[in-house]
Amino acid sequence: MFRLPPTTRFFTLTNHGVEESVAQDMKDSTTQFFRLPLDKKKAVATKAGGVEGFGHHFLGASRGKLDWAESLVLKTQLMEERSMEFWPADPAAFRSSLDKYSLEMSKLTSRLLAFMASDLGVEPEALAGAFRGKKQTVALHHYPPCQHPDKVLGITPHHDGLGLTLLLHVDDTPGLQVRRDGRWFPLDSLPGALVINVGDMLQILTNGRYKSPEHRVLADAERGRATAVVFQEACVGGMVRPLPGLGDARYRAIEYAEYFEGNYTALAEGTRFVDSLQISVTHDEKEV
Repeated sequence: MFRLPPTTRFFTLTNHGVEESVAQDMKDSTTQFFRLPLDKKKAVATKAGGVEGFGHHFLGASRGKLDWAESLVLKTQLMEERSMEFWPADPAAFRSSLDKYSLEMSKLTSRLLAFMASDLGVEPEALAGAFRGKKQTVALHHYPPCQHPDKVLGITPHHDGLGLTLLLHVDDTPGLQVRRDGRWFPLDSLPGALVINVGDMLQILTNGRYKSPEHRVLADAERGRATAVVFQEACVGGMVRPLPGLGDARYRAIEYAEYFEGNYTALAEGTRFVDSLQISVTHDEKEV
């Protein structure tokens, strides 16, 4: 059974119902891909101006520190939008492993949304419908060990801009940290668990009831680290806006495409787009 934390932001999920063999196959495929020689990984490299494929996706965003992550980003749902040219054929089991894992994450998302809807007091279909039929993307990240971790950054501090993030630790190397009350706290892996993270889209959908937390990834001096991260997008009738029934809107509605453009620009500038969508409230209405 799921039990949501009282302030749903980052939480570790056990007993989630995801087939253990499917998760293990995804871990194995991720590990095997990043162990390939660089020339083989470059066979699925990103193209100029694109995002999908293998590369260093956070270059230029590390605030003076060296980017220390290599990543493989792929569209996984909807199936007809998959760009198979970027799906590695080596290792041989990769495509099958990712296909099965993608479907498991879609099922888990549906189960999570049902519990979130109950927690929020909204109709289950209202929240589920915002995610149904929307894009799902996977990002596989590898952070090699670094003898000078103070000079590099795995992923710069940021808030996820999409709806819901589901993270699978491929190994038990630490590095993921979440910021709360001005301090950074480690979020270490638990055997068989997934880490669930609220993104900015879901913060808007829930009218600020759920917060998108700031987080980062640090490199380890001795061990490499790898994760498989699934991002689920959401919108309502082509708009990113608060769901009805959650009080006066605290965020202005914005078209789906416009949201993406604004979020991409803000991320490159080191700002947060969702802040620009907030509607001013009186002193008495502000959250404490």
